[in-house]
Amino acid sequence: MPIYIFENPNTGEVKEILQAMNESHSYTDSEGQKWIRIFTSPNANFDTHVDPHSQSDYLKATANKKGTLGDLMDYSKELSDKRASMDGADPLRNKFLSDYKKRTGKEHSSESKVYESKNVKVEYD
Repeated sequence: MPIYIFENPNTGEVKEILQAMNESHSYTDSEGQKWIRIFTSPNANFDTHVDPHSQSDYLKATANKKGTLGDLMDYSKELSDKRASMDGADPLRNKFLSDYKKRTGKEHSSESKVYESKNVKVEYD
């Protein structure tokens, strides 16, 4: 049963009262004084702050979530954008791109603005 908060309009005293969902959500004390219900915002504040630089925060935020690989990639992109806005550029992305270039000898496809095959060359933005 949910807890509802009521305040005595004369004394300012506050009480928490257990009531069923289908009750009228009003409270009158033994002296006949009707108390005023206080409305509060819910306390559901999970995953509100994830440090974009912390690998462990990312793992905690995504460990038991249902979703697709695309959802994880979208969340990773959001964190990358946060790192870029905080630091001017995303250091993890820059490290990945430089390591990719060292490993393969060419730019990553996300950095290249040209597609070449033996028959065609296409430049794009």
